[in-house]
Amino acid sequence: MKIDFIPVKTRIVHPPQDEIWDLIDSLQATDGDVIFITSKILAIHQGRTAKAGSTTKKELIKSEATRYLRYTNEEDGYNVNLTISHGMLIPAAGIDESNADGYYVLWPEQIDELCQTIRARIMQRLHLSRLGVVATDSHSTPLRRGVTGISIGLAGIEPIKDIRGEPDLFGRKMRITKIDMVDPLAAMAVNIMGESNECTPIVIVRGCHHLTFDDNASMKGFKVSPEEDLYRPLLDAIPPVK
Repeated sequence: MKIDFIPVKTRIVHPPQDEIWDLIDSLQATDGDVIFITSKILAIHQGRTAKAGSTTKKELIKSEATRYLRYTNEEDGYNVNLTISHGMLIPAAGIDESNADGYYVLWPEQIDELCQTIRARIMQRLHLSRLGVVATDSHSTPLRRGVTGISIGLAGIEPIKDIRGEPDLFGRKMRITKIDMVDPLAAMAVNIMGESNECTPIVIVRGCHHLTFDDNASMKGFKVSPEEDLYRPLLDAIPPVK
């Protein structure tokens, strides 16, 4: 199976607000494609920005987070804001200042719904029956240097493949394994998008035939609450925002 990752260069999307329908309407997708879009341009599209200096980043982070833990790295001397926001563990509630021209860019609102709107618009224009749209962002992985990509919202593709009950190589039935189908693709897409001045906020993935397309797919069944999570003992150290 050959999977193609097709980068899409665009114009610069400018804060504080800049609708991106011209970018969406220029995309040339085919049936079975998945379109990965960086959350930054989705947020700017919605006007989810704040002028630097009009508020503090700390206050913005606390307003966006459901759990918040601030600490200082004594060795390097920088402050870290560890948060749970939109049901995900992410530094600084996903708020970013890079490629933002003097603004803070927050995460988009109602991300699944926005992905669904974008998906419906593309499908109608191109007369498609199977299409996925995934919103992405960069994040850091515990005990690893560097950033990778992660999905933060989606529409049109099932994010999980449940292989419980299937046999392994020796006939033992799988008991708990579910496979994350979307984040490995998001990681590669974000790697191709780049992190600085590449101006490539969209990547089309083509030829990924093992995906399941579903009009009702969302992040709802994909996310795990902190209380259910494997890493709950660590997550419990992050207190709720008061």
